[in-house]
Amino acid sequence: MKITVLMLLLAATLGLKAQPRLNLKNFNSSTGVSAKVNGNYLELTWPVGNKEFGKMLLDTRNNYPLFKSIQMGPKNKAVEIAKNLSPAFILSIGKRTLDPKSGGWDVFFDRVPTKPHQSYRVILEKQNAATIKTIGQHTVISLGALKAANFKGHLEITLYNGSPLFNIAGVVATQADSTAILYDAGLVSKTQPWSNIAWSDVNKQMQEVKAVQADESKNLKVKYRTVIGQTANGSLAVFPAPHQYFYPLDEAFNLNFTWYGSNYRNMIPEFGIGIRQELEGDKRFVPWFNAPPKTQQRLNFFCLLSKDNPEHALQAVKKFTHDDKYVSLPGYKTMQSHFHNEFISKVVLAGKPIPEEPNFVKVFKELGVNIVHLAEFHGEGHPKGPDSLRLMELDALFKQCNRLSGKNFLLLPGEEANNFYGGHWLAFFPKPVYWVMSKGKNVPFVTTDPQRGKVYHVGNKEEMLKLLEVENGLAWTAHARTKGSTGYPDAYKDEKFFRSNTFLGAAWKNIPADLSIETLSKRVLNLMDDMNNWGLKKKIIAECDLFTIEPENEMYAHLNVNYLKMDKIPDFSGGWQPVLDVMKKGNFFSTTGEVLIPKFTVNGKSSGETIRLEPSKLAKISFDVNWTFPLNYAELVSGDGERVYRNRIDLSNTKAFESKTIKQEINLKGRKWVRLEVWDIATNGAFTQTIWLE
Repeated sequence: MKITVLMLLLAATLGLKAQPRLNLKNFNSSTGVSAKVNGNYLELTWPVGNKEFGKMLLDTRNNYPLFKSIQMGPKNKAVEIAKNLSPAFILSIGKRTLDPKSGGWDVFFDRVPTKPHQSYRVILEKQNAATIKTIGQHTVISLGALKAANFKGHLEITLYNGSPLFNIAGVVATQADSTAILYDAGLVSKTQPWSNIAWSDVNKQMQEVKAVQADESKNLKVKYRTVIGQTANGSLAVFPAPHQYFYPLDEAFNLNFTWYGSNYRNMIPEFGIGIRQELEGDKRFVPWFNAPPKTQQRLNFFCLLSKDNPEHALQAVKKFTHDDKYVSLPGYKTMQSHFHNEFISKVVLAGKPIPEEPNFVKVFKELGVNIVHLAEFHGEGHPKGPDSLRLMELDALFKQCNRLSGKNFLLLPGEEANNFYGGHWLAFFPKPVYWVMSKGKNVPFVTTDPQRGKVYHVGNKEEMLKLLEVENGLAWTAHARTKGSTGYPDAYKDEKFFRSNTFLGAAWKNIPADLSIETLSKRVLNLMDDMNNWGLKKKIIAECDLFTIEPENEMYAHLNVNYLKMDKIPDFSGGWQPVLDVMKKGNFFSTTGEVLIPKFTVNGKSSGETIRLEPSKLAKISFDVNWTFPLNYAELVSGDGERVYRNRIDLSNTKAFESKTIKQEINLKGRKWVRLEVWDIATNGAFTQTIWLE
């Protein structure tokens, strides 16, 4: 009898020990999410919309798949979409070259894969415990201990109310300095969880293969950055954050960013589906991601559940990026800048057949871009002459831009001039202008050509400024504070040309990439605040700075766009002064595409305008915003001429695919300017131009 009692007590003790420890101190069930212990599992249920729920059974014991079951459907009638899955990560660790002359942590000219580097499978020790907390409409499950070389951290799973979307992140940090990283990730299983694997090829055709456990892994060149596992009851799509996952490169080549199969990279023996990076990138400058000491790097990917087939699951994924398009917005036209496609040098003047509509034009139209500002003759052509070649090249550029422009598409000539001012900068004129970036002895500033009219010869910064003034042109710093503009525009901020109205400001792109911050690169946003505090009413446009533009490229991930406040685009033949006018006034916002800010006012005034504050110094802020991924936060950034102030607006109560008018009243005493940023949970975002205060 005593032995039986002891055995029962032992069994009870072992059973209790097997149950996961659950910390619910910061969990709020009023959001509709339930979290409880169910035997050996954590059971989580969250509303996914249309009166349906997602459900997870998490096994926090080691040596068992983390996701015992993932389900979706009406409450108490959910069907199992997938089972017996575990997250897997490969962390590649390299050395960052930190040289102030190259921009320090803002460096782009780095070739990490050419230096010693090593890849590690990230090890998860689950520890049979979890902490669950509520952040607005998000539920964050933190568990286990992660380790890869000198990186340590934990696993996070984030559920988003109102959507069958969830995020899986290995959150890790290192104490080591001068570190750059890449990561691959996915869901894996020792038993075959899928019947089929599916994806869209680069021609937008669905492809499908039978899932066979023994099949060696394959790297896939896909459209929409997504790979899908199918089961009898539905599909599960795996995809990265659409922009954050793609560190800056000169080329937007499609480098096979997804994978499926067993023995991936000879490091993950299980069968899996996931996302990946090519260690050598485009084999030019390959900077990877920054990983400064003690920063929490989020090695993350998204999953989306569907009770339907892979094609329908992909349709649901595509909605988060508007089908990789920039949606039309009443009263706005979309504009992109800084492309070194070199169509003139490599095709038109190279004696090759000239297509009726080149691929790069098709790409822009497919994306929904209305206005494209080129940066031709960057390393190609003869910007300094001789005159005969230079003018011939400009003739060809103007002719092709005119030919390829139309009712709702404007292809505009431009160059990355990189002469006279210092660093790299872009030139933009409101009509075809013939100019040569050199001036011989006794050559006048302007001459008259019988066929072309005025031809300018520029020999110094004073004449460059004069040309921009005479022809109503604009200039701005390209990739400020990095690449060939490291140290600029700071080095010439007191120069006459920079302080003139012809110098717009600078351009923003996601350089550098850092997985620990809640936004894309702060490099130029910080510059924007600096220029505002310098008292100069400068502007920041979004730039792309890419070379090859082809349909099979992963263009959308590397792009951003400006929404210019204008009802129609001008006709090429009459010039495009209205485009430059909108830019000079600051009547635009810039975005990755998923977050839109069609309206932002302070006391009724819009971006680029100046207001006089009331004696109370209280300002009425109002902005309209719409989005795809749930939002994270908005930030009102202001300054007093010396310091920068940030008023954060928590937007974690938002759900996917919503819009909202947000109104705030804040005290702007002593402030001289204010602007707005909005960022979502995938670090997609948008920012406005500045409103000036008196």
